[in-house]
Amino acid sequence: MALPDFLVVGAPKAGTSALHTALDQHPQLFMSKVKEPKYFLCDGPPPRSGGPGDAHSYREWIWQQQRYEALFEGASPGQLRGESTPFYMSSPDAMARIKDAVPHAKLIAILRDPIDRAHSNWAHMWADGLETIPDFLAACAAEESRIEAGWAPIWRYKSAGLYGEQIRDIYSMFRRDQVHLLRYKDVVDSPRDAINGICRFLGVSQSAVHEVQARNVGSFVADSSPNKVLRAAIRAGANAGSYLPPKVWRKASVPFIWALQRSPQHRPALVPAEREELLSYFESDVRLLESETGRDYSDWLTGRGNGTYSVRKSWAPSRRQVS
Repeated sequence: MALPDFLVVGAPKAGTSALHTALDQHPQLFMSKVKEPKYFLCDGPPPRSGGPGDAHSYREWIWQQQRYEALFEGASPGQLRGESTPFYMSSPDAMARIKDAVPHAKLIAILRDPIDRAHSNWAHMWADGLETIPDFLAACAAEESRIEAGWAPIWRYKSAGLYGEQIRDIYSMFRRDQVHLLRYKDVVDSPRDAINGICRFLGVSQSAVHEVQARNVGSFVADSSPNKVLRAAIRAGANAGSYLPPKVWRKASVPFIWALQRSPQHRPALVPAEREELLSYFESDVRLLESETGRDYSDWLTGRGNGTYSVRKSWAPSRRQVS
């Protein structure tokens, strides 16, 4: 069967799109042409409803085994096959399915400051016109009710950043030498070193990837009256698009999303009080992550954060960086 030799399993909004594209440049690697097939997120057809846009998005999931295997049929002999679905890591069921199907697969996870990650996730959904709550902390507070209502994994702003629990579960299923952890800030600040580290982990030649391009870099969109109308239109269109082939709504949505994002802005920085409110949620999990990995992540608990991609890029404009 044509199944992956390695998977980028997380985390969302931590540079996985740029990493997927960069690894696809390596002659010894073959990355699936669909970046997020989400095959291991379910063991049958995905749900048919959920949050705004979910019903349409679910139609794009590749859940049939034959279609999933077809993603890797273009690999040349000797190439390692890989795919990237950043929601796998936060789903114990998905990791168990990976263990059953490809027990010897290697796993790659990018870990980003969980508060920065959550904020970026919310801003991404807001800029796409799907998020209905204009306040970040209020949207975080709605997470539990959204999960109970069956909303898709993309809406899990807080729980997707509980890396300690996630890595503990992964280590219980896979050998530690099958798991490669790297930090988002290292991917952004030293992308070539980060890629070479992955190549060593996979056992392929280093320095074969010469460029890491930004992918899926988000921006912020103001909560203006015209934008409220555009957001409502996008959500209505996504709902109607759930009854059409996925590519139809994707194409039809382009002018609406372009209009919504016509005047992009830097995402407003979180103030200390906002960070403090979320620190209590993540602190014990960060300590668990440190215990599980033997690495220091205490900078995530300082309340300062590491900045958005666009801000970090402005610190070192000569570097080639990733989203």
